[in-house]
Amino acid sequence: MEFYSLVALRAVLLYILIFIIFRLMGKREVGELSLLDLVVFMMIAEVAVFAIEDPYMSMFQAAFPMVLLMILQIILSWVSLKSKRIRELFDGRPSILIKDGELDKSEMRKNRYNIDDLMQQLREKEVFNLHEVSYAILEPSGSLTVLRKGREEGSLSLPLVMDGRVQQRHLDLIGKDETWLKNELEQMGYTSCKDIFFCSFEDGRWYISSS
Repeated sequence: MEFYSLVALRAVLLYILIFIIFRLMGKREVGELSLLDLVVFMMIAEVAVFAIEDPYMSMFQAAFPMVLLMILQIILSWVSLKSKRIRELFDGRPSILIKDGELDKSEMRKNRYNIDDLMQQLREKEVFNLHEVSYAILEPSGSLTVLRKGREEGSLSLPLVMDGRVQQRHLDLIGKDETWLKNELEQMGYTSCKDIFFCSFEDGRWYISSS
């Protein structure tokens, strides 16, 4: 009886500890967890299981690796916030599967994403025919963003500058170049892209957030 009471007490204490750790690690929906988040969560869960199964392990020994993993995840999240390259390394980047109504088979192969997956996610967006789609973007979280045909040209909003870096890939998608972008920004008083945290362009309207 004493053994089961000890296991129950440890389970409750570890539950509270894990709850606090997850709250400190930040709020995200399950579908938005990055690969790094999933690895850390799985490792914390494994440590908790070992700690519950071994009543002779001290709570400090059980808590130490959990707290260490939490600190590691917070540090890497902060680094990802400051660097787009690190963020893409851990989170990945969006993939355009349909562009101007045409399937991009190479992008689908890169993501190991078949036509059945695409049609299923389109149906979830209440799109039942590929002819209705102008753009379909597979997000790093695995969700699909769909832009239907019929919207005004240029209505696809993509970030052109992020963390002070020009997003050449997105400029190519809207048929513009870096010279056009810099000229437009200079007219609005921005002499350097490094002074811009985020910039997007949609339907002739700019959204700019300074660093």
